[in-house]
Amino acid sequence: MGDSRTDLWSHPALAAAVTRADWGAVLRTYRRLTGTSQTRLGERVGLVQPDVSDIERGRRRVTSVEVRQRIVTGLGIPAHLLEAPQQRTSPVPALTPSGLDPDEDLLTRITSVTKGGHRADAPTLDWLDRLLAEHRRAEDEIGSRPLVGLMRRQLRDVVDLYSGARGPLAGRVVRLAAEHAQFLAWMAQDQGADTAALAWHDRSHEWALEAGDANMAATTLSMKSHLAWATGHGTRTIRLAEAARWSTPGASLGVQGMAAQMAARGHALNGDGGAAERLLDEAQALIGRAAERPEDEPPWMYFYGETWFTLQRGMSAMHLRDWPGAVDSLTTGLDALAPDFRRDRTWYRACLAHALAGAGEAAQSLTVALASVPDAAAVGRPHSWRELHTTAALLLRRGAREGRQLITALRAYD
Repeated sequence: MGDSRTDLWSHPALAAAVTRADWGAVLRTYRRLTGTSQTRLGERVGLVQPDVSDIERGRRRVTSVEVRQRIVTGLGIPAHLLEAPQQRTSPVPALTPSGLDPDEDLLTRITSVTKGGHRADAPTLDWLDRLLAEHRRAEDEIGSRPLVGLMRRQLRDVVDLYSGARGPLAGRVVRLAAEHAQFLAWMAQDQGADTAALAWHDRSHEWALEAGDANMAATTLSMKSHLAWATGHGTRTIRLAEAARWSTPGASLGVQGMAAQMAARGHALNGDGGAAERLLDEAQALIGRAAERPEDEPPWMYFYGETWFTLQRGMSAMHLRDWPGAVDSLTTGLDALAPDFRRDRTWYRACLAHALAGAGEAAQSLTVALASVPDAAAVGRPHSWRELHTTAALLLRRGAREGRQLITALRAYD
């Protein structure tokens, strides 16, 4: 989570360090201005204290894009400081044109009626629906990186159908475009490109409203709530989740349950265990009712069920430092999670390693973490990767030698 003072990044020494990509100076200056220890700063950016010290002293250079992005995200460095390519030697891909951001050409195409597009018909739209569903399932297993370019091209195809759509088909094209934009938002978020994710979420929400799709409109707000949670903003997490509920009363029971569960995340992040537990119970009741009529749920909710919800209870328990409860829920959920959810298994296993470290089970934490490292390197960057670094930092802070062993394993993939 970045520092709360809005004037922090206007400090000339700190701004200059970012502009010239002097990451050692960024860390030193940030700590001096905020009074943050190397250990606490390391927790924010997913590095252990010795690595922070080495970077600050110039004994280690930040050459990994992944490490640079962890620093940018963890400290909340404003995008405008990173948008000076003439002064930068190592731009951060997630904040520059990368295939994730909605470029101007695509935005022009999707915000205006295109001319000369292909004629839309029901079989074509049926095929695009099935294709999107298959891509969502593929992303669960191979991660988002191989699919970004493909999904952008597919969205262009959907938009090109708009001018040839008539009657109910026109609304269906807009609804399909909203689903593609939401998927692109998720993939951008998965890769740590938060600015691009917000842009795609906003575009998806606008289209969902235009199409009268309450489920997608609520989902985009819930996903923005998820993004707020991922960046450590508990109150914003709650507000966006509540907006997903009150602004779309026609949403399905499962979509409503997801919004309630997102609000619970925010309360847990803020340390309010009572509110979190109440909303989790409410969300679980909604999930149970939704399971009785799965045909009423939108296709992108295929992952949402008791197993996923059990894992979410584990996440809330982690925020509340209920380490035994987190270990129990995460273990139960992982045991039931299908193998083809490779990316999610990687994330929750990294969280389990963290919870085990918090519970004082250093050896077991290391075992789980080491088993997660290859998948975290392949499909779990940046989030699972950062969680494993946080686990190593916690182990080291508690004097466990397993922390250094985990760092050695992670560095082999950095």
